[in-house]
Amino acid sequence: MSKTNDDFEKALEGKKIPILTLDNNWHRLFTQTDPNPKIRELENELNELLKSQGKLNTELKELKALKKKLMDEIMEVMDELGDNKPTKKSEKKLEDNKRLIEECNEKIENDNDSLMELPAKINSVNYSLMLETMAVCYEQIQENNSDIESIGKWIDDIRIELKKKVALKQHKMIRNQNFYTYMHNIFGAEVINIFDMKYHVEQVKKPQLKEEKTTDK
Repeated sequence: MSKTNDDFEKALEGKKIPILTLDNNWHRLFTQTDPNPKIRELENELNELLKSQGKLNTELKELKALKKKLMDEIMEVMDELGDNKPTKKSEKKLEDNKRLIEECNEKIENDNDSLMELPAKINSVNYSLMLETMAVCYEQIQENNSDIESIGKWIDDIRIELKKKVALKQHKMIRNQNFYTYMHNIFGAEVINIFDMKYHVEQVKKPQLKEEKTTDK
C-alpha cells in the first residue's frame, strides 16, 4: 500500500535537514547529475534568504554597539554636568543621542521581527529544495537501475552465447583432429601434406599429430 503525502510528511517530522546550499555533499551530488531549473531557482532563493539573515545579524550587532556608544556618551555628558544647568551644546548632544537611540531601537525591533520570520522561510525553501533534490536523484537511480538490469541481462545472454561458441569451437577442433587422424592413418603424412597445399590449409590451424613409430623387423 502506497503512502499518502500526509504519511510522507508525518514521517519526516522531527528529522533534521541540513541547510542544503551550505552542505558540500549537496553540491557534490550535482557532479553526478545536472540540477534542473527548479533546483537552481530554489537554490538561489535559499541563498538570498541566508544572505538576508547574515546581513540582519551583522546590522543588529552594529546597531547594538552604536546604541551602547550613544548611551555611554549621554552618561558622560550627565557626569560632566553634575548639578549644573546643561549648555546649548550639551542639550543638543543629549537630544541628538536620544533621537539616535530611538532610531536604533526602532531598527533593532524591525530587524528582530525580520529575523524571527526568516528561519521559517529558510526551512520552507530548504524543505522544497530537499524534495526536488530527492526527485532528481531517485529519477537517476531508477534510470540507472533500469540500465543495470538491461546490461545484466545482456551480459547473461552473452555468457550463454559464449559458452555455446566455446563448446562449438571445441567440437569442431575435435572433428578436425579426427579427420586428420583418420586421413593420416589411411593415406600417410606425405599424401596429406600434398592435399593440405591444394586446399590451402595453414599449418598452424592443423591439429598436431603424433608421428607414427616404425620398427625394423
